[in-house]
Amino acid sequence: MPDFSDDRPPPSWLGDVSDGVDAWTRRASAPEQGPRSVEARSAEARSADSQSVEGVAQRPSRHRSEGRSQPRGARRGRGRREPSAPPPEDAVAAGPPADPEAVARKILLDQLTGQARSRQQLADKLEAKEVPADLAARLLDRFEEVGLIDDEAFARSWIASRGAAGSTGGGKLLAKRALAQELRRKGVADEVAREALDEIDPAEEEEAARALVRRKLRSLARVDDATATRRLVGMLARKGYGGGVAFAVVRDELARAGRDEPDGPDEADLD
Repeated sequence: MPDFSDDRPPPSWLGDVSDGVDAWTRRASAPEQGPRSVEARSAEARSADSQSVEGVAQRPSRHRSEGRSQPRGARRGRGRREPSAPPPEDAVAAGPPADPEAVARKILLDQLTGQARSRQQLADKLEAKEVPADLAARLLDRFEEVGLIDDEAFARSWIASRGAAGSTGGGKLLAKRALAQELRRKGVADEVAREALDEIDPAEEEEAARALVRRKLRSLARVDDATATRRLVGMLARKGYGGGVAFAVVRDELARAGRDEPDGPDEADLD
């Protein structure tokens, strides 16, 4: 190493070297400003990523803010006008109010179209339609005068459609007693109903009972005679036939069908 202890001036390069050493020693003593470590860069990257994710979550998407945040009805109705209230009714265009008598007359004609009805049935219909009682009575009297209402004809027609006259068909084949009850429920007076019921031929009524028994016997083939007799007599009783007539007809029809004649009460005790 050169000796610089004498008074000779130091060489020219010495200052440059010392300056470099001083600079190096200062950098070593100061905090590191060089390249960042891998761990530091990774931490910064994770922090930046989390901040970006939070920003995306807090910022509503375009689809959500424009479409889904609104009710469906609002999206569908976009650009449509709200329906306006109907205009008030024009009293002049509507015309005068309907005539109550004309309305009541139409009700009666509609009820009588295709089917006969008793006066009481028509009166009940007018009452249900809130037709005034005095107007209803006046119209019913007028319809009765011209023959559009006729309880006698109605009773005969009802008996013909549901009584013994239809023994060859598949009707109800009701006896007098059941027919009288139905006519009473229809509002036909007992005197009027009795006159119509007296026209029923007893022979026709018996034949109707036999037709009912033959029809029912088809479903009683596997039933013993006593049970069959009880069911057949009960069926005829519900249709208005007296006990004596019902048992006689059942016993006769069972015998014709080749079944044993059941024991039963005397015919006179069943009437």
